[in-house]
Amino acid sequence: EVDNSRDSESEESEEENPAERNMTWIFSRRFQLSVPKLASRRRVVQELLSDLLLVSHRLFSDCFFPVLEPAIGVGSAFEGWSPHKEEDVVYCMFVPLKPPHGHAFHLEPDTTGDMPQTSMRVRVGLVCTCTRERNMLCFLHHSEKQLKRNHVASHLYTLCTGPYLDVEKIALWFQTFVISAWSVVPQSHDYNMQVLPSSRSCKMKLMKASRRSLFVEIIFSVQQGDSDIFLSSQSTEARVPPSTTWLESFAVAEAKFFRHVARQAPPRSCHLKCLRLCARLLEGSRFSIYALKTTVMHLLTLIPLSEWQHGYLLLRVDDTMRYLRCCLEEKRLKHFFFGNEDMPEEISLPPAFQGAQPLNLFQHLAQDPAAQAEAMKEFDKL
Repeated sequence: EVDNSRDSESEESEEENPAERNMTWIFSRRFQLSVPKLASRRRVVQELLSDLLLVSHRLFSDCFFPVLEPAIGVGSAFEGWSPHKEEDVVYCMFVPLKPPHGHAFHLEPDTTGDMPQTSMRVRVGLVCTCTRERNMLCFLHHSEKQLKRNHVASHLYTLCTGPYLDVEKIALWFQTFVISAWSVVPQSHDYNMQVLPSSRSCKMKLMKASRRSLFVEIIFSVQQGDSDIFLSSQSTEARVPPSTTWLESFAVAEAKFFRHVARQAPPRSCHLKCLRLCARLLEGSRFSIYALKTTVMHLLTLIPLSEWQHGYLLLRVDDTMRYLRCCLEEKRLKHFFFGNEDMPEEISLPPAFQGAQPLNLFQHLAQDPAAQAEAMKEFDKL
């Protein structure tokens, strides 16, 4: 988890001249986000997920449902910033799924629809357990009659369509579990809980007696090998994919990158404040938060971290907006995780990513000159 508790809005840098200090103060106040409150709410969400998963392990250990691995905090709230107002922040957690005993997950490219190449399907297969566990029946080699006689049944296929894991069935299964398990988790004493409508994740609204709300989204994922790249149940803003389609996600790698920067950056680094400030400046425009975040990640590897001290906030905001404008002009913004030689060593990527041609996040602008001209016009107004 990113620790930004040392970042105080009221502190001032001796290096700033009075005019810059005044402008920095105005920006900070205008787009303020309580860092300690963000950290406190993250802890509440992490404890909640930990308690829910403990209950799930007790309930499902003998049922051969997907194994729910420890949850991973992802997204802006877990990276230490958020583009949203405090009351609208959503705390996102990835829950990785592993196959139960006697089963395997096989990741296959999704060729069924018109989704990009980053979409895959997760085929469920059976694995022989005859030689490994003498006392355990093997799903592959024992008859259905033998399995039934011993009350052994795999419920995993009830969450599939054909042989493929079905995102919508998993979401409904987990939502039902959360509703039934809520009364036994400690958080039920402090919060009223409502499961919000969602076909591909589990969205929860927690409300205290004070009427203050906390929004949580639990996203299901499947890890690609041993890397920090996962397949995610989350859909894109553009469209909702078929229920057996899982989309490649870089959210875990991004969270790891921001943790790496937090360890290396000087005290009271302004990189998260810069990101939030720029996000609020772009609010209501057609520019995606992901393009902005990618821009800042590139700049964090191009500009020495010593140059991200609090006193340089306005300079770094200016750098960010200029870099983004140059990318618009060139119709090219490189994806951060493909063919990037500046990648921190602790971030684990699939081998194919190392030599891959960087994906262009502005490919749509390269293909549509009118859209690019309109984007440039809007950006210059901003």
